[in-house]
Amino acid sequence: MDGCARVLVADDEANLLANLCFAFRAEGYEVEGFPDGESAWLSFQSRRPDLVVLDILMPRADGIEVLRRIRSLDDEVPVMFLTSKDEEFDKVLGLELGADDYLCKPFSLRELEARARALLRRSRRGSGYSARDPAAVYPLSASGLELDPERFEARAGGVAMRLTVTEFRLLAHLVASPGVVKSRDALVAAAYPEETYLSDRAIDCHVKRLRRKISEAGGDPAAVETVYGLGYRLRDCAP
Repeated sequence: MDGCARVLVADDEANLLANLCFAFRAEGYEVEGFPDGESAWLSFQSRRPDLVVLDILMPRADGIEVLRRIRSLDDEVPVMFLTSKDEEFDKVLGLELGADDYLCKPFSLRELEARARALLRRSRRGSGYSARDPAAVYPLSASGLELDPERFEARAGGVAMRLTVTEFRLLAHLVASPGVVKSRDALVAAAYPEETYLSDRAIDCHVKRLRRKISEAGGDPAAVETVYGLGYRLRDCAP
């Protein structure tokens, strides 16, 4: 399904970049590798990939700047960061700006490939997505929000929303249990099932972006309620 997906990789470590490209090609992906952020950005503009893998520290536009540019054009393409263990601030900032996942160096290529497959399975581009009939019934619905996890589709007030993989995971977790308070730890586990720790600050930012996108689609952003000192919940009312 995702074997023919196109992957854009950017890292200024020549040996690592070569290994990453080799590993993705061995899995059947179409891969383009770049040694700096600016050349990766130019490629992204000319032909949108299905997955982007970015090192944070790169010359000619670092990973954070490239992510800013990507999200100014595209809210859906999955973006994975490659970080060093001491880059906690940049890692959290990247997640707040819309990155979907990250891997701390050093990492195994097997883990990278597993993460990439997981992101592509939840991505419209990587899963052969095609729009469905607007009148179709979605499996999850509450408070005017409708989601189909199998097809990675979401609507607010009947209007399709463009969500990142992480945003979709968070919203699906809330919509599946309307009225139930979800702690930030529970939301971290839902959004990043491979990780054991992530700053609350990043989750708060994801929720802020979710509310904005719900509002832009004509839905009620207040449906995602803050429960101070506990976390978040989806308001329990009919769709």
